[in-house]
Formats: sequence, structure tokens, C-alpha cells
Amino acid sequence: MENFHISGVPLSHYPELIQALAMVKLAAARANFECGQFSKEIANAIEGACREIIDGKLHDQFRLDMFQGGAGTSTNMAANEVVANRAIELLGHQKGDYQYCSPHDHVNGSQSTNDAYPSALHIGLALGNRKLIAELRELSGAFRAKAREFGGIVKMGRTQLQDAVPMTLGQEFESFARSLEDEIEALRRVETVLHEVNMGGTAIGTGLNAPEGYAERCAFHLAQVSGMPVHLAPDLVEATQDTQAFVLYSSVLKSLSIKASKICNDLRLLSSGPRAGFHEINLPPMQPGSSIMPGKVNPVIPEVMNQVCYRVIGSDLAVTLAAEAGQLQLNVMEPVIAACLFEAQMLLRNGARTLREHCVSGITANEDVCRQLVERSVGTVTALNPVIGYDKATELAAEALRTGKGIVELVREKGLLSEEQLTKILDPASMTGVRRPS
Repeated sequence: MENFHISGVPLSHYPELIQALAMVKLAAARANFECGQFSKEIANAIEGACREIIDGKLHDQFRLDMFQGGAGTSTNMAANEVVANRAIELLGHQKGDYQYCSPHDHVNGSQSTNDAYPSALHIGLALGNRKLIAELRELSGAFRAKAREFGGIVKMGRTQLQDAVPMTLGQEFESFARSLEDEIEALRRVETVLHEVNMGGTAIGTGLNAPEGYAERCAFHLAQVSGMPVHLAPDLVEATQDTQAFVLYSSVLKSLSIKASKICNDLRLLSSGPRAGFHEINLPPMQPGSSIMPGKVNPVIPEVMNQVCYRVIGSDLAVTLAAEAGQLQLNVMEPVIAACLFEAQMLLRNGARTLREHCVSGITANEDVCRQLVERSVGTVTALNPVIGYDKATELAAEALRTGKGIVELVREKGLLSEEQLTKILDPASMTGVRRPS
């Protein structure tokens, strides 16, 4: 407590981490009892204390800073002391009377910080990952609902910020939903690397001071307690020094952030204006946008999500450097990895919820603007390529830009196509690939 006044963010800021620490201590207590390390009475008291912490109690006792030297020893001992003292109370004694339940000999029995702490990080991040996925599914669902709502609105697609070919606004919002769903699937898949733990490896993976069969029993009970397919690493020496699971998980959070930020950039572009921008959609007006320009409303919700994504992308570099800094049998930089990843989960979870509730769910479309832009665009000339050839279509596009005339108007003037052909080929809805109902 005295050594590390660094970030001002205590362990208790991330409840999944505290719950995971308690799960590790509970699983270890069960395994120790089964291996004959201490009595059923002590095991039950430890389990009772851990159950309270898993249920959300005593989290305020975890006041250490997330940033700390010592490879997480401070965090591990904080967990040992909280669990031990509560267990002592459950046994009917006074806190600090460690003859009944010792932080070291009982709660930390057969363990080292070097297996208990990273195992807790794995479980805690897996718990947080499931909450993040749930929030992202809600956000994806909100985009898909808008896709259905906007399914019949034809607009211009754009490439390199230039007019391309028609599409529907529904297709655009469906692509946002699909993009997020791809990242949800990546998060679901990468969680499997967090299910592997090195419990029983103790200091460097050799299992010194752990009884026969303890490692396997501990992993089994951790799976039971967490409800996850937790399993023991095949090589505990390698697993104790390795932090690649965190690197892999961080990379998926970075990928998600890239996608989410791109979506928010698009929302800001599509809502730009209202007179001098695209103005194809309206974002819910959340607050006055300027202290000097009356009536100005800014896209503050996509903007804050952009900033969340930048922070997570930056944290990925910190995780990368910390993972590379591991030396020989241990990586002492795990606390900063934990700080980065738990913060990233929290930011993305809160950002996704904010984006859904305060932005996406209230988006409306400017259908007239979308239609006018399609009618004025030269992008529809692309559909003529197979009929009149690329060169002639290019001439039409250039003439339309030079004269201000529409493509359809010029085709009629030049007698290039019949009215029936025009209707069929240059129907904006048919160019979107969306079939009209029969």
C-alpha cells in the first residue's frame, strides 16, 4: 500500500479480477484438502470467504494500485490476507489470529504468486470477455435493427470518398452489424487461450512445495468454480514464463477497436452537415456542440467511442512490450498487462453500451437527401458499361459533370437506349443487388 501510489486505480476497480482471485484460492483450498494438506474445517472456512468475494462482497478490501512491482506478489498476498482474515471470522475467531487460518500456509498453500496471479488474470479476463461479448451483441443487434428499418432507402455508395454505385442504407448498416459480429466471433475463439492455467507450477513451473496430484486437482476445481473449460498447461515451466495468451487476446481487442472506430468515422461522415455535408442520416442530438456557434450539434457519442478505441490500440503496444520483457523463467511485467487489458475490456464494454443507447438506437434517415444524391450522381453510369462500353460511358460521365445534366437525361438526348432499357438498367434499386418484392 505504501510503495505503489501510481495510477490511482485500485484492484477493486475491476470486479472480474477480484472474483477470479477468489476462484483460484477456492480451487486451491479444495485441492489442498484432497491432498491432505489441511483440515476440512480450514478448507470450508476458506471456501466460505471466497464465495463471499465471488458474490461481490469485500471487494473494497482490495485497495492496492493496479500498477506494482514484484510480478503481482502484492496482489496475491492481498488476496491471501483478505481471504484468511474472513475465514478466521467464519471460524469464530478474531482477524489476525493466523493460527486458525494462515495467509501463507493455508490460503497460499501449494502456490506461488507465479502460478496463482497469472491464473487469476486468465480467469478474470475470460469473465470480462463474456460481458464484453454480450454488450457487443446488443450493439450489433441495434445496427441490424436499423438495417431492416433502412432497407428500402436507396443511396450512393462511395469509394475513396468519391461517388461509386448505388446501394441501400440498409446494406450499409448491415455491414456495420456484420463487421462487429466477426469481431465477436474472434473474441469467442481467442478466449480459449485464457482457459489454460499453470496452477501447481509454483515458483518457476517445477511444482516445488506442491503435493502429488495437486496441480491436476486444482485445475479441475477451478473449472468447476468458474464454469469454464479450464485445463492445465502441458508444460508448466513454459507456461509460467509465457504471456503470449495476453498478447493474443490484446490483438483481438485491437482488431475490434479498429473496426469500431471505422464504423464511428462512417457515422460521423454520413451525418455531417446539416447543410454542407452528406446529411444522409441524423444522429440523436445529445448536447450543445459549441460555446460560440449557436445551434451547432456535434457527434459526441461516436467521438468518444473513437477515443476509447485509440486508447485500446495504444494499450496493445504496452502489452506487446511487457510480454517481450519477460526474462528466463518469469515475466515480472504482468501487472501492467493486467492494467491494460482489464481497462480495455471496461472501456470497450462501456463504449459499446453508450454507442448503442445514445446513438445507434436513435439514428434516423434523410431519405430525400439520399434519393437526390443518387439522382444527381454520375455513379449510375457504371451500370451502362456492359451495354455501351467503358469509353462511351466515360464520355457520358465527363459530359454530365461538365454540363450538370443527369446521366438519364444525356442517354435520352443521344438516343443510346430505349425507355424500357433505361428503366431496367438504370433503376437504382436494381443496381443495389436487393430484389424487389414480387
